[in-house]
Amino acid sequence: MKKLKKWQITTIILVLIGGGYYWYNKSHQITAAIQYKTAVAEKGSITASVSGSGNIVVDQLATVDPTITGTVANLAVAVGDSVKKGDTLFTIINNDLSVSNDKAIATLQQSKNSLDSAELQVLQAKADYKAAKKINTTTSDQKKILNEKIDIAKLGVIATQKSYNATLADYNNTLANGGKRTVVAPIAGTVSAINVKNGDDLSRLSSGNNASNAPMIIGDLKTLKAQVQVNEVDVPNVSIGQKVMMTFSAIDGLTMSGKIEKMDALGTITQGVVTYNVTVGFDSLDARIKPQMSVSAKIITQIKQDVITVPNSALKTQGNRTYVEVLNNGAKTPEQKIVEMGIANNTETEIVSGINAGDNVVTQTIDPNAKATTPTTTGNRGGGIPGFGGGRG
Repeated sequence: MKKLKKWQITTIILVLIGGGYYWYNKSHQITAAIQYKTAVAEKGSITASVSGSGNIVVDQLATVDPTITGTVANLAVAVGDSVKKGDTLFTIINNDLSVSNDKAIATLQQSKNSLDSAELQVLQAKADYKAAKKINTTTSDQKKILNEKIDIAKLGVIATQKSYNATLADYNNTLANGGKRTVVAPIAGTVSAINVKNGDDLSRLSSGNNASNAPMIIGDLKTLKAQVQVNEVDVPNVSIGQKVMMTFSAIDGLTMSGKIEKMDALGTITQGVVTYNVTVGFDSLDARIKPQMSVSAKIITQIKQDVITVPNSALKTQGNRTYVEVLNNGAKTPEQKIVEMGIANNTETEIVSGINAGDNVVTQTIDPNAKATTPTTTGNRGGGIPGFGGGRG
């Protein structure tokens, strides 16, 4: 037999030592037990909700935008002032309005004179006809002509009356414009914005279609509402009268309740996302709430009593089936049970069938022997359960 070299002997020894070490570890390895965290399937109530965010708006808002031109004078209010309906806000200096009033008065008087004259003509025609009938020499043709004069005079009165009515309407409009030289508050409320000052020419201040540019804005702060945007996925579950809980970024710890009063029929598309405006009325108002404040709303869409619920982390899916793992009666391994789900929120889900109240459902599986941690649950199911939108709370 050929004699082994020294390095070959060394290699064989190392291989034997390594193999022996591997065999020893393999045969003496201790397998740690898999651990399960569980929660009890409880019977109680569950609330499903839809979330939305937006701002506080003033429901009754009036823009003061006079239809006549002129120079602003005698500005009588400042932002934040409370006003009553009819209170003077400012006046408008426009000398042309006085001239227009005088012309309107003169034109109306002329029209009234014409009407009076037409009515007199009717009376005169009737008197002539009556006098002719008393004279025996008056022929039938003459009587006929006199009678026709009466009809013609009556038609003249009708035409003159229409002209007078039109002149009277113009006169009233002219006086109304003249009266607007003193601008008054259209509603009771608080002055929210003033975009004019004494000496401004109103002809140069046109608000156009933008109400925020009107000379003055008055809002009734007793009519504050929350206007929130709701995603198109969640809108089908929202309806008038549903209860809403609201919180405010600017006011820590404040939660207000209210109800949905109206919803927009048309949505708004922003960067491909469709939302609908939902207006919420407050059950009561807090003096700290101001217009334009940011608000977050939780719309209660459904409440169920006396139902079985489990944490969302207990739900698992396989294909089109949803199941939970139940670990009861001291069993070492859990049993899979197919379940039928009902409503859900961000933390729990209603189980319609498949398990019983009191069952211990697995919410987390801990395998210390696994080299990598693989999630065994579906995670947070607040927005992933079929039939429920991503905005649910």
